[in-house]
Amino acid sequence: MRESIQIALVGNPNSGKSSLFNALTGMNQKVGNFPGVTVDKKVGSSAISGAMTATIIDLPGTYSLYPRREDEWVAYRVLMQQDKEVDPQMVVLIADASNLKRNLLFASQIIDLKIPVVIGLTMMDLAKQKGIKIDVAELERELGVPVIPINPRKNKGIPQLKKAIEQTALSKYKMPVRDFINNEALAPTAVKEVKEVVADLSDYKAIHYLINHESFALNNGLQDKIESIEVSNKFNHTKTQAEEILQRYQRIGVILKQSVSEPSALEKTLFTEKLDDILLHRTWGYVILLGVLFLLFQSVFWLASFPMDWIDGGFGALTGFLSNNLPEAWWSDLLVNGLVAGLGGIVIFIPQIMILFGLITILEDTGYMARISFLTDKLMRKVGLNGKSVMPMISGFACAVPAIMSARNIENKKERLLTIFVTPLMSCSARLPVYTILIALVIPKQNFLGFIGLQGLVMMGLYLLGLVMALVTSYVAKWFIKIKEKSYFILELPTYRAPRWNNVLVTMVSKAKIFVVDAGKVIIVISLILWALSTYGPKERMAAVHEKYEQLSAQNPDKGDELEREKNTELLANSYAGILGKGIEPAIKPLGYDWKIGIALITSFAAREVFVGTMATLYSVEGGADAEESTLTGKLNAATWPDGSKVYTLATGLSLMIFYVFAMQCMSTLAIVKRETKSWKWPLLQLIYMTGLAYVMSLIAFQLFK
Repeated sequence: MRESIQIALVGNPNSGKSSLFNALTGMNQKVGNFPGVTVDKKVGSSAISGAMTATIIDLPGTYSLYPRREDEWVAYRVLMQQDKEVDPQMVVLIADASNLKRNLLFASQIIDLKIPVVIGLTMMDLAKQKGIKIDVAELERELGVPVIPINPRKNKGIPQLKKAIEQTALSKYKMPVRDFINNEALAPTAVKEVKEVVADLSDYKAIHYLINHESFALNNGLQDKIESIEVSNKFNHTKTQAEEILQRYQRIGVILKQSVSEPSALEKTLFTEKLDDILLHRTWGYVILLGVLFLLFQSVFWLASFPMDWIDGGFGALTGFLSNNLPEAWWSDLLVNGLVAGLGGIVIFIPQIMILFGLITILEDTGYMARISFLTDKLMRKVGLNGKSVMPMISGFACAVPAIMSARNIENKKERLLTIFVTPLMSCSARLPVYTILIALVIPKQNFLGFIGLQGLVMMGLYLLGLVMALVTSYVAKWFIKIKEKSYFILELPTYRAPRWNNVLVTMVSKAKIFVVDAGKVIIVISLILWALSTYGPKERMAAVHEKYEQLSAQNPDKGDELEREKNTELLANSYAGILGKGIEPAIKPLGYDWKIGIALITSFAAREVFVGTMATLYSVEGGADAEESTLTGKLNAATWPDGSKVYTLATGLSLMIFYVFAMQCMSTLAIVKRETKSWKWPLLQLIYMTGLAYVMSLIAFQLFK
């Protein structure tokens, strides 16, 4: 009978931990949630040897045993044996060989918990590229635990790692007798007293009981005893933690001098410092930042436009082919205008998502992303965010969906929620067609100083309006989100280096896959619902429209195409979506909108740019050849109220533009917010506050300019 053990897999984020988990478990894995939290729990089984199997628990990535985020608390509680479901007999710790100093901090803390541990050394190839040479045998002697070089992606070193796991489980490797540092000296009396009331604690574990016992599952009597020890010894959490980290890094420095050589370190440091003198300059740093963000913003539009046009053309051709070859039936209409249209709405976002995440990954790999966060942290912190909120917000100018997904790297839960909460206020590319048609319609072509166009200034103003309102909203919302979690902005400024193109490609593909699989399900469902609402209506009303246009067609056979457009418009007006538009007209009339704009507001919930297509259908103009050739701007310009007054005045145009700056009007964004927060609470709050904000600001604009 095989012996079975439970192993916790831990390490810093992006150290190769997930790759090792996949290499060890293969297909024998499942994903759940840790009890009481929304953090993923990946569990798998692995054959360690002919006589031993293991259950591998992939714990969330963490930098140290001082947790800040929810996922770090999950890993911390398991390592401190405070999780009732997960109690590993040993730990496999993954350390990035190319950034060994930072990784050894966490490793030294695990060692001092006196848990049997095996260290897997990843990224050896990257370390070699950097000119880093590691004496693995010397490093193993200094740490006192097995250190095995591995490359999980190529399955190298896995047999040696399994052998070390088996030998450690069988106690053939003994834990170091001495602590990595003298933990008892950090608080001698307090540590001794805690060990007297709690059995089988190492000195280092006793310190963590003093720091975090309130978060442990201890009975009231034990809690009171530890609290009493803490008070009587005047135990200082911050001072103890600072002294511990300082001593660990001092010892790590000594170990690295003996076991690691990095001949080009000084040269790289000097290069990094010289570049930082420019990129982090008080003035030029911000100018360069604006230039980089401008290029990023423009590149997403420019590069994505080509594949998006191809996709759009492809789906247009597919739609035309199906329309011409399928019989006239409800199911063919559902397939063409519901399912295919919905799929097109998903797939067309893929180029933006892939390009945006590819460019962001390049900024991260080169080391500049950390500098952006550093430069903007001061402003962001004043409104409840931090420096890491900048890139999701800037990314929102391209598309809110990948922007919200990129907010995952914000450790503080409150700041992450605030970032997700306000990012949709950034004017995304889907709003651009709406802005373009309305500006052309109501803003005159005037130039200032001969080259500054009024229409361009209005466009820029709309983007700035969204950005300013996002900061204001965050400042207000921070008082209402009652999450008491300390905010840290501890940032390691990495050395500059060339991007890893393979990593860029993998990230692009994985982000696109997440969007298509997860958000796509919701988009398809709502697209089908919108199709049904726009296609069907009360039988009597729809039949009356058909009868009316049959008579008109018989009377005017030469106006077939024109009558067909008018018939479709009237059918839409009498559909359930049209009835809804008529129903909300009294509520939107104070904003300057008629029922047709109301329908466009409803249909454009699928995607903001649908507004333009809806308008093209609704505002058909009667007439001959000239009407055929008239532009959408001309059709909208000719639209009138029943009394003959124009619908699209300056006041109405500005009101509608401002409505689209602030309104959610994007079901894919709501879907991704639900996925990222694992709750309908936040997307519903977004929908309510953004709709309310859009209504009030549009009302003010219309009343001011009418």
